[in-house]
Amino acid sequence: TQCPDVCPTTLSEMVQVRKLLGADADRFETVFVTIDPERDTPEVLKNYVGSFGTGFTALRGSLEQTVAAAKEFKVLFAKVPGRSPGSYTMDHTAGVFLFRADGRFASLIDFHEDRQFALPKIRRILG
Repeated sequence: TQCPDVCPTTLSEMVQVRKLLGADADRFETVFVTIDPERDTPEVLKNYVGSFGTGFTALRGSLEQTVAAAKEFKVLFAKVPGRSPGSYTMDHTAGVFLFRADGRFASLIDFHEDRQFALPKIRRILG
């Protein structure tokens, strides 16, 4: 939730994708998984994803659970100390993992991938 660019840009893009999906948007859920459980409390996450509208869910685990999930998904993240004592940012892999309704991995949307390529991927998964 403290990410200055990648996360809000990606979630904003998912808002636009949901609009383009029309009636199928009800079958498309965006799940935001924090890699910063230290700052991202359940309340902070609820408010953050809620600001993007409906169809968004936030997930948070302990740091140990986050590390384990990141390893499984081959996601990299690192805490980067800030300029003032105690401040930090989080570097992380940027992308959207797409899953079928049965939970199987289907595809990946790269952070810089054009919507003209991403939207057909989503439509194929929704079938």
